[in-house]
Amino acid sequence: MKNLVLALVIILIGFALPAQASDAKKILIIASNLEDMGDPDKHDARNNLWEYAPPYHIFVSHGYAVDFASPAGGVVPFMMDPLGISSYTIKYEGFLDRANSSLNPDQVNPEDYAAVFIGGGYGTLFDVASNQKLLDIMAKIYESGGVIGSSGHGAGAFANVKLKNGKFLVQGKRVAGFPNSTEAEKSWAKQGTLLPFLVEDQLRKNGALAINKDNIADKHEVIIDARIVSTMFLPPAALVAKEMLILLEQGEKLNKSIQPTANASAD
Repeated sequence: MKNLVLALVIILIGFALPAQASDAKKILIIASNLEDMGDPDKHDARNNLWEYAPPYHIFVSHGYAVDFASPAGGVVPFMMDPLGISSYTIKYEGFLDRANSSLNPDQVNPEDYAAVFIGGGYGTLFDVASNQKLLDIMAKIYESGGVIGSSGHGAGAFANVKLKNGKFLVQGKRVAGFPNSTEAEKSWAKQGTLLPFLVEDQLRKNGALAINKDNIADKHEVIIDARIVSTMFLPPAALVAKEMLILLEQGEKLNKSIQPTANASAD
C-alpha cells in the first residue's frame, strides 16, 4: 500500500510541475570568431544576428539550456541591428552574454548536447568548416541521435562533417543552404569569389541533395531529412529551431516507449 501511495504522489507532483525540456541534454550553437574575410577591403564575415538570436530565443523559451562554441572560444561578433525578437532575447534572455562566452572546441563535451545549430554569416565557411575538432563534435552529437540545424550559410559549416563509417553527414540527404544563384547576385563576398567554397557546391560535392530556388516552390521552406533541419535564408531561422525541438521531443518519446518497465508492486 505504501508503494502505491508513493506512486500516486509522484504522479500528482508531475502534473503540478510546469512542462520542462529534456533534463538530459543541452543545445550547442556554433558561430564564427571572424570579423572580416581577410581581404584588403575587409568584407564582413560576422555572424548574422537575425539567424542566431531567434533560434536562441526558441531554445531557451522552451526550457533548454544553450551553450555557444567557436573555433577560438570567447567573443563571436554579430552583424545586423538588434530588432524585434533579437532585441528581446539580448535584453531579457542573456543572448550576448552567452554568445560572447563561447567555448573553444576543447571545452565542449559532445555527450552534453542533444542538438547543434549553426546560423548564417560568412565567417563559419572560413573557420568552422575547416576546424576538425568542431566537425568531430558535430559528428559525435549526430551519431548519438542528435539533431543538426542551420540557416543560410550555416549548412556550409557542417558540409564537411564525416561520420564513423567514412561517409559525409550530408550524403544522400536533402539539405538547404545559401544557393549559388543568390550568391552570384550579391556583392557581399564579391559574388562569392572571396569564399573558400560556395555552400551549394560543397553540399553537392559531399553527396547532399542540395535544395535551391530551382527545385523548391517556397524558398523559405524548412527542409527536414534524417535529423538535419535546414533552410536557405534567414526568415525561417526560428522555425528551424522549433522543428529541431519537435524532433528531439519525438526522439525522447520513442526512447521512453522502448525502455523496459519494472513491474509495480504494492504492499
